[in-house]
Amino acid sequence: MATARKSSHSSPQRWVFPLALATAAAMLVTWFPLSGLLHQQSEISSTLSQIANVRQQEQALTTQARTLDSTAAATQLAREQYQLVNPGQSLIQVLPGNTTGNVTAQSVDPGFQPLVSPSSAPALGTVGVPRTHAGNSFFARLLRTFEFWR
Repeated sequence: MATARKSSHSSPQRWVFPLALATAAAMLVTWFPLSGLLHQQSEISSTLSQIANVRQQEQALTTQARTLDSTAAATQLAREQYQLVNPGQSLIQVLPGNTTGNVTAQSVDPGFQPLVSPSSAPALGTVGVPRTHAGNSFFARLLRTFEFWR
């Protein structure tokens, strides 16, 4: 009988320890924000890389500011990038020639095309708008005035 009591008392003790261990593990997982810490760590890493990038840009801009500190460098930059000239000077830009095969400057630039003679000018007219010549009455002129409504 004494052995039966020990086994009945030891049986509840056997499940108490694993239950306490499981409860402690559940509390640790629930209350310990592991995913939050990992997310914060990744944000900190990306922020540090952005800070390093900004510092490199700052260093490059500081170097550029030192080189542009002289009047000659500022003048050269103004001429090259902004096409500015000193007072009393004039800027002349020479455009590169057209080196493609059959295309000539006259066929590309409409300014080189010949002028239209005045006798052929009425033939050009407005395309797609029929002209009515019903006379020179007031209503005919009014109708021609409002042709854009058609």
